[in-house]
Amino acid sequence: MTTFKEQIKTGIPQTLPKKKEFNTNISRAPKRKQILSIDEKKLALKNALRYFPSEWHEELAPEFLEELNEYGRIYMYRFMPDYDMYARPIHEYPANNLQAAGIMLMIQNNLDPAVAQHPYELITYGGNGAVFQNWAQYLLTMHYLATMTEEQTLQMYSGHPMGLFPSPKNAPRVVVTNGMMIPNYSKPDDWEKFNALGVTQYGQMTAGSYMYIGPQGIVHGTTITVMNAFRKTLKTGETSEGKIFLTAGLGGMSGAQPKAGNIAKCITVCAEVNPAAAEKRHQQGWVDEIIDNLDQLVNRVKEAISNTEVVSIAYKGNVVDIWERFYEENIYVHLGSDQTSLHNPWSGGYYPVDISYQQANEMIAHNPEGFKVKVQESLKRHATAINKHTAKGTYFFDYGNAFLLEASRAGADVMNTNGVDFKYPSYVQDILGPMCFDYGFGPFRWVCTSGKSEDLDKTDQIAIEVMQKIKAEAPKEIQQQMQDNITWIEEAKQNKLVVGSQARILYADAEGRIKIAEAFNKAIKSGDISAPIVLGRDHHDVSGTDSPYRETSNIYDGSRFTADMAIHNVIGDSFRGATWISIHNGGGVGWGEVINGGFGLLLDGSNEASIKLKNMLFYDVNNGISRRSWARNEEAIFAIKREMKRTPTLKVTIPNKLNNSVLDRVF
Repeated sequence: MTTFKEQIKTGIPQTLPKKKEFNTNISRAPKRKQILSIDEKKLALKNALRYFPSEWHEELAPEFLEELNEYGRIYMYRFMPDYDMYARPIHEYPANNLQAAGIMLMIQNNLDPAVAQHPYELITYGGNGAVFQNWAQYLLTMHYLATMTEEQTLQMYSGHPMGLFPSPKNAPRVVVTNGMMIPNYSKPDDWEKFNALGVTQYGQMTAGSYMYIGPQGIVHGTTITVMNAFRKTLKTGETSEGKIFLTAGLGGMSGAQPKAGNIAKCITVCAEVNPAAAEKRHQQGWVDEIIDNLDQLVNRVKEAISNTEVVSIAYKGNVVDIWERFYEENIYVHLGSDQTSLHNPWSGGYYPVDISYQQANEMIAHNPEGFKVKVQESLKRHATAINKHTAKGTYFFDYGNAFLLEASRAGADVMNTNGVDFKYPSYVQDILGPMCFDYGFGPFRWVCTSGKSEDLDKTDQIAIEVMQKIKAEAPKEIQQQMQDNITWIEEAKQNKLVVGSQARILYADAEGRIKIAEAFNKAIKSGDISAPIVLGRDHHDVSGTDSPYRETSNIYDGSRFTADMAIHNVIGDSFRGATWISIHNGGGVGWGEVINGGFGLLLDGSNEASIKLKNMLFYDVNNGISRRSWARNEEAIFAIKREMKRTPTLKVTIPNKLNNSVLDRVF
């Protein structure tokens, strides 16, 4: 029998494999709408068949056409590997260098059925956040990574491995782009068409850049958001226990809210229309209870309020029904949000009320226009119910999933009186922007490539010690941020956050990221940590993403619709030491709505890794702070001035303040 290493090295198999049987317990992607003409379908087949020898074409052509007609895409299921898909310890990968092996580990983690939303379709999260378009691309990519040297770079073209190119040792080993369309061809139907043709893909934020670490990645940001939302709304002396956080979505955008609500110590009610997704999160321990009856839910929530409980409840059904019923029952909702995949509203990212999950999926495939009408009707009803609650005092915030954007496009009552702004804030505008991003705090991730939990435990302890030292001398402006993250790491293990790879996340500024990473590198060198560590982040950060309705929604100088920062970020990281870099169209809020960049950096205990981490992590954060300070964000001005005092070679243009009375006199 062919070994795992041999299969990886082979790439496209030399003999045509047999058709695969599907595990019915694996969640499948919704069937995409039929958007291609006959001539375009012929082109899609030609594009797919070019991966394979011509003698296979007679057999594969009708099979791939059947996939295209049935699923709206050519996934090449026959070429799914026979080995189990999960993140193996780094030394089990066939590779000529540790950098390539680390990337292989991260790719497999993103496709692990315990991690990925629709693993057969190579979709990690968000309904359409893909690692690859098809299985041939996966096989070729792993082959290239297994054979590449430290003087080659693999170029990834929206899932397609273009090939290995000569490059210096200090260059990135992989350069990833996803969905980088000409601007006039970046509408939702353009994605449907060109993805069906097999020439582009939607990489989300961390799926197509191989940096997804399971729900933990977003649990931290959600926890910080929920804790601070309660801080904003509760009276002095009140606690969040027995208070309701009502939201939706347990599959596409990771299902983090129940776990975050438990950590923030409240009652979390989270609706999910896909029963399999709800069950999966319950089995993984990310939600405490599951209820599928609305009457039962009402009674259980009233009981939890009465007992001031901390509990998370998944409701198998539509969140619109909950909002409406809770209003009728006079159940007060303290915090409200939504985390369905509304960046992908017409292909299963949001399911309309009053029709079943199965009926909705049928409409997506066979009556897409009718489905769109249903979604927009549901969004209007959804917004109306929320408005009734907010009139009673509920604090509702948009959690960056394009809920308010799509609701406004549907004609829902979500606009402010000026007709330009939304009546509800983005959580970045109210919380993460001024409290975290403007100060340089954002999602710093690491993966212990040994696969050993004891290595993760050691990194947790290192991170705590580093942050405690920094906090002792930190200014009052960032004391709360430091303490929240120290508490997070102290409680991380007991909260059982690991799904897939042995990974962790916390929010840190440039100083924190560099000092923690340097301490990791020293521990690897000494042998205290047994194998390399991969560093990364969510693109949802200070500097990586230009997103006018989320990451940069608290930019008020008119530049929030520009994308220079994200482009600078990926270029700047590339020559400062990143092991791999990525730049994407779309991610979180939708195709054509955002440009976002990310990186991966392998720490191997070497002096070279120490130099890289200092150069790259410093720029990766301060690029964003400088842009935010130029937008006149006071917190960012404070942060960049503080950084310039610490780093004399950093020189950033600071805006001059204008007295508004000057404008009053002019106008």
